[in-house]
Amino acid sequence: MKLYTYFRSSASYRVRIALALKGLAYEPVFVNLPKAEHRGEAYRAVNPQALVPALEDAGRVLTQSLAIIEYLDETHPEPPLLPRAPLDRAYVRAAAQIVACEIHPLNNLRVLQHLRGGLGLDEAGVNAWYRHWIAEGLASLERHLVAEGRAGRYTLGDVVTLADCCLVPQIFNAKRFECDLAPYPTVMGVFGECMKLAAFDLTQPAKQADAA
Repeated sequence: MKLYTYFRSSASYRVRIALALKGLAYEPVFVNLPKAEHRGEAYRAVNPQALVPALEDAGRVLTQSLAIIEYLDETHPEPPLLPRAPLDRAYVRAAAQIVACEIHPLNNLRVLQHLRGGLGLDEAGVNAWYRHWIAEGLASLERHLVAEGRAGRYTLGDVVTLADCCLVPQIFNAKRFECDLAPYPTVMGVFGECMKLAAFDLTQPAKQADAA
């Protein structure tokens, strides 16, 4: 397998975690987003969406982090990242999608670049935008976890799931932008427990070869 990845890409980090949890070896192919390598013809030939991550497996290229992780879960089912019970599965998917569909799209690199270049916001304005949507999204995630009452060490009790693969990278992004994380004790408790696991720690942005 080949994983097209960038060290600071939270979507790529999600897939790195999933691969590590399942013990799957892969060849990393580094795509530098600030240098716009993802927009070049060479990478567009791999992924016409011009986004990372992309996973090449058995001659086929898969895109979109949640789809990739579910593919890995179906083709390499141990350990499972989605629970079997339908209600548990819906809960986990909802938590994952709060991050992947509600928080991340408003704060990814191309949005921030448009805020700076297209709309002329200064860094203070960009940071205010980022922190606002982080606060909105993490508050929603915190309410979800508290209302459902299923969080334990991880988002779903003592079992690592897809939701944790999404939660941890988003917290790394929030820390990078110095967001106030004190209002989200349940979320941060899950984050702290996840980071005790090698699959989350060794795949974090600062420990990737392209972070140098």
